[in-house]
Amino acid sequence: MSLNFATVLREAARAAPDRTCLVHDGRTVTYAELDDRSGRVASSLLALGLGAAAKIAVQLPNGPDFVALYFGVLRAGLTVVPLNPQLREREVHHQLHDSGASLLVTSGPFAAEAARAGDGLPVYALADGAPLPAGCRELALLYDAEPFDDLVPTSSEDTAVLVYTSGTTGRPKGAQLTHLQLVMNSAISGALFGFGPDDVSLAVVPFFHVYGLSLIGVAVRYVSTLTVLPRFEPQAVLDVMERDGVTIVFGVPTMFHALLREDTSARDLCPFRLAVSGGAALPGEVLRKVEERFGVLLLEGYGLSESCATATFNRSREDRRLLSIGKPVWGVDVHVVDAEGRRLKRGPEHVGELVVRGHNVMKGYYGDPVATAEAVRDGWLHTGDLGYEDEDGFLFVVDRKKDLIIRGGYNVYPREVEEVLYAHPSISEAAVLGRPDDRLGEEVVAVVSLRPGTHVTADEVVAFCRERLAAYKYPREVRVLDELPKGASGKILKKELR
Repeated sequence: MSLNFATVLREAARAAPDRTCLVHDGRTVTYAELDDRSGRVASSLLALGLGAAAKIAVQLPNGPDFVALYFGVLRAGLTVVPLNPQLREREVHHQLHDSGASLLVTSGPFAAEAARAGDGLPVYALADGAPLPAGCRELALLYDAEPFDDLVPTSSEDTAVLVYTSGTTGRPKGAQLTHLQLVMNSAISGALFGFGPDDVSLAVVPFFHVYGLSLIGVAVRYVSTLTVLPRFEPQAVLDVMERDGVTIVFGVPTMFHALLREDTSARDLCPFRLAVSGGAALPGEVLRKVEERFGVLLLEGYGLSESCATATFNRSREDRRLLSIGKPVWGVDVHVVDAEGRRLKRGPEHVGELVVRGHNVMKGYYGDPVATAEAVRDGWLHTGDLGYEDEDGFLFVVDRKKDLIIRGGYNVYPREVEEVLYAHPSISEAAVLGRPDDRLGEEVVAVVSLRPGTHVTADEVVAFCRERLAAYKYPREVRVLDELPKGASGKILKKELR
């Protein structure tokens, strides 16, 4: 079956050529204009004579150029390899060489380092007003060609995007996502959120991340508008929400937590109807406060790069559970299994690994059959996340398998302790991990940051937890930092804390 994900842009441009697709720095890009730009990129790439299996690395911040390159590469029948602009030379080198990229598109501030990492790979860079390193071509050259007004036919099972995992458990691996998976994710997610042409979505989650790519796909599939910010800054987010009449905000828990610290009493945010949280576990206290402050529905879901962003979601105020990741999306199965792969009974006492099967499961890790065989067994993607299913079919994640703390023979799930910490009035951010202990095997340690203007001692935090948790669960050690380390998507990095 022939299917190219760039079809969603072509169809949107045909249906509503003059509708605003993107808003960036107050400037608008219509669907017709974006379609034209992506066609010019496709023409330029095809003129280079790249083979059908060629991969184009795109290392750009959120903005119209990223979206034009994304659809232009796909339109040319090639594969997109999105790269984090914050990566350093060694990290870029690994992803370029592991993927076998044929060309790199980056921006001025990163061009010199990216060019060194490419070892002679052709590099196009967004100048941003700064001189480019020797050998780098200006990105504008890719827009010079006459637009390619067709789509190179690709199979529905061809790899469209090679998304590198965060590498929290080792070197990043490239998850291969197909054209069909991108189409299915866009259609199913958009229907779940009730997307329509009048919606304006805030695009502040990074586009190089599978979450950001999913947002692009949903917005374009439903011919709606994306208002784009290159990075998360609370005041800038609120300014854009008010200016552009944002109706849907996609974020991660740390973003919503930061917005709660801002004064919004004088702002007109009336169009805001829905908040969507993913990327990390959402503390219940944050969910409750966001809904109360903004008068919106906040839905939490769950997915991985390897599941094309989405596997489960809460669906509505009536069809959700607090702290749950919801139920599997259409066409997807999620089971809770034991170490031997046997499905466990329902109930919080039956905790096991979440495994996923369906149209969303990646083709595999590029060039790594051993890691693929470990991750995908008999069609089931093993997520490495521990959870359970309640009697009504709602799924709950209790923690990562690798984050489980075994203290004196008892299992301690960090997320349960973190929920208690987030309920403390002085605590802004919290992460719980285990450290080796000669007597107990592991001891529970909490690392927290505080709300501005507050003060609390480590002993007071320990006492707060002791009143609310079983004796084997509460942290015996508390460390206070100004801020907890986070990745590009806003997720707290426990690997760094360790």
